[in-house]
Amino acid sequence: MTDQAVAAAGSRQFFGRQRELKALRADIERTGLDTLTGRKAPRARVLLIAGKPGSGRTALAEELAAGLADRYPDGVFRARLTEPGGDPVPTARVAQELLAALGVAEPPGAGEDELTELVRGALADRRAVLLLDDAVDAEQADPLIPDNPDSLVIGVARGPLTGIPDVRPCTLGGLDPKSAIELLTAFTGSVRITVDPQAAEALVEECGGLPAAVVLAGGWLSTQPKASVADLAKRLRGLSGDPLTRAFLLAHEALPATAARILRFLSLAPLGRADAHTASALAGCSVSAAATTLADFAALGLVSGGEDGQYEVRAHLVPLLRAQLEERDRPAEVQLARARMLERTVRLLQSCRAVTEPEGSPSRRKLAGLPRALRFPSAAAAAAWLDSRQAVLLASARLAVADGELDTLARRLVASLVRALAAHRGAEAAAPELYGLHRLVLDVAERHGLHRERAAALLNLADLDARTGRTKDALLRYRLALEAGRAANDPYATGRAMESVGGSYQELGDWQRAGDWYGRALAQRLARDERADQARLYARLGAVQTYAGRYGEALRSWRAAAAGYRRLSDLPGYARALSEAARVQEYAGRPEESLRTCEEAVEWARRAQDTRLQAALQLRLADTLDRLGDPAAAGLHRSAAERLLETEPATYEIRSGSVED
Repeated sequence: MTDQAVAAAGSRQFFGRQRELKALRADIERTGLDTLTGRKAPRARVLLIAGKPGSGRTALAEELAAGLADRYPDGVFRARLTEPGGDPVPTARVAQELLAALGVAEPPGAGEDELTELVRGALADRRAVLLLDDAVDAEQADPLIPDNPDSLVIGVARGPLTGIPDVRPCTLGGLDPKSAIELLTAFTGSVRITVDPQAAEALVEECGGLPAAVVLAGGWLSTQPKASVADLAKRLRGLSGDPLTRAFLLAHEALPATAARILRFLSLAPLGRADAHTASALAGCSVSAAATTLADFAALGLVSGGEDGQYEVRAHLVPLLRAQLEERDRPAEVQLARARMLERTVRLLQSCRAVTEPEGSPSRRKLAGLPRALRFPSAAAAAAWLDSRQAVLLASARLAVADGELDTLARRLVASLVRALAAHRGAEAAAPELYGLHRLVLDVAERHGLHRERAAALLNLADLDARTGRTKDALLRYRLALEAGRAANDPYATGRAMESVGGSYQELGDWQRAGDWYGRALAQRLARDERADQARLYARLGAVQTYAGRYGEALRSWRAAAAGYRRLSDLPGYARALSEAARVQEYAGRPEESLRTCEEAVEWARRAQDTRLQAALQLRLADTLDRLGDPAAAGLHRSAAERLLETEPATYEIRSGSVED
C-alpha cells in the first residue's frame, strides 16, 4: 500500500468518497476530444485521482478498480512510481515490475524504451486496469499507457499530470464529516463518539478530514481508554504543523520509547517493508519483541499488512519518520542499524544458496551451524522466500550501494544475491536481475578504483549483452574489462577479455580481427601453460580461419587443438577437432584426406562412448561419401547413425558444417 487507505486498520471497509467514485465511473464513458468524430480513442482512457499524501487517494483508486472487475476481466496491474521516501522510481524499473506481473520475459539489459514498449504490447490485447500509484509527472507515466481503448489507466498523483491529453483530475480534499467520524468509530467504538458527538466533529476537523490523520487519531484513542475525544482534539489543536504531521507527532509521542525507536528505524527498511527479523536487526531487539511491536503498529494504523508476517510502513509516514530519526538518533546508530540489517540479509542469502548444495558439502555443514531463524527447511522453501522477497532484496542491494559508506557489505550482499538467484533459477532465467546487480558491482568498483572487481563486473555485463544480441555493446565492455584486468594485473581477466573480444568480432563477421584477438589470448595461455584453454583457443582460431578461407592455417590450428585435447584425455574434444579438420580438408579440395580424418573422428567418438557425437559424425561421413560417389557406403553410415540415435532422444545439431551440442 501507499497512502493511508480510507479503511480502518485490519478492515477492508471503505468509508465515504461515493460522490468521487460516481464521477470517476462516469468519466470512463465521457466522450473525449479525440472521440468527437465517433471513432474509438487510440489509447486507454486515463482517470486521475489527485491529492496530497494521506488523503486516501490510493484507497480510492483501489476501490474504483475493485468495482470495475467485471468490466476489465484481465485483472488489475499495479506499479508504484515513487519510493516511500519520495524519490521517483525510474520508469525502466517500473516497467520491469509490470512485465513480471504480466508474465512477460524481460530481455536482460533492455533500455527504458524497449521495456515500456513491451509493457504496452502486453496490454495491447487485454481488458485490464493499470494502476499507476503516486506518479511524479506525465513524463514518468505516459510511456506506460497502452495503445488500447479497451483498457483503463488509473493514475494517482499529487496534482494534474500536465502533458497527458484529455485527463480531468478528481481532486481529493478531506472526507465529509459523517464518513470521517465513521472511520474514527472503527477504532474507538461507538460509545466514545455518541457521548460527545460535537467533540468527534471537532476532532475530525482538526484532522482536516484526512483519512491518514483520522486513522492515527483513532489509533491513539484506542490505546488511551481513559482519554476523551475532546481531550485529543485539544491536544492536536496545541501542536503546530499540518493535520497529518500533528497526528503523527501525537501518535509517536504516545508510544513507549522502545517502540518509538523501532518505528523510526523501520523507515530504513527497503521499500518500507519489514518482517519481525528485519525489524529486530534494525532496532537491535529480540525477534519476539519486534513481532509483537509490529502487530501493535498495525492495530494503530502505522503499518499495513501482517497477514504473512510482512508489514509495510505507510508511505506518507516515511518522510515524517526519517525526520524524527535524524533528530533523535545519532548517525552512528543509524549506520549500525543499516549494517545489522544488511548483514542479516547476506546471511539469509548465503543460507538460501547453501540449501541447494548436496548433503555433506562444506556449504551444508556450515549451514547446519547457523541459528534456526537463518536456515531454510528445504530448497523449495528457500526458493519461495527468494521469490516473495525479490523486490525487497533488489532494493536492499540498490540502497546499500547508494549509501556509499557500507561498500564492503554492499559487495557481499550483491555477490550473495547473484549466487542465490543463479542457484535457484539458473543464470539464463535470472539474467534480467543479474544484469542490474552486476551494474551495482560496477558502481562500487569504479567508486573505489577496484580494478579486479571492475573487470569482473564488465565481463559479466558483456556476457549478458552478447547473449541478447547486443554484440557491439558487448565488444565495448570486453575492451574496458581488458583495460581493468591489465590495471589489476589479473591474467584470468585479461585472458578472458581478449578471447571474448575475439568472440565479438567473430559474431560480427570480422574474421581478421577475431583471429588476431584469439591469437593474443592463445599466446598468453601458452606462456602460462594452461593446456585446456590452449586447446579451446586453437579450436576457436581454427574456426575463424576456416570462415576466412585460410584453410592451411585453419588445418594447423585444428590439428593443434586435437593434439591438445588428446593430451588432456578429452576424447570427445579430440573427435570433434578431428571432424573439423576433416571439414577443412574437404573445403581445401582434399576429399580423400577428409574421408580418412572423418573415419578417425568416428572411431574416437566410439571410444569415448559418446553415442550422439558418433551418430552426428557418421552422418557427416555419409555426406562426404556421397560427394565422393559412394552412395552405398553412405547409406550404411546413415543407417548406423539412425540406429544410434534411436537410443538417444537428443541429437547433435550440425550448423554451418560444424558439430555442436
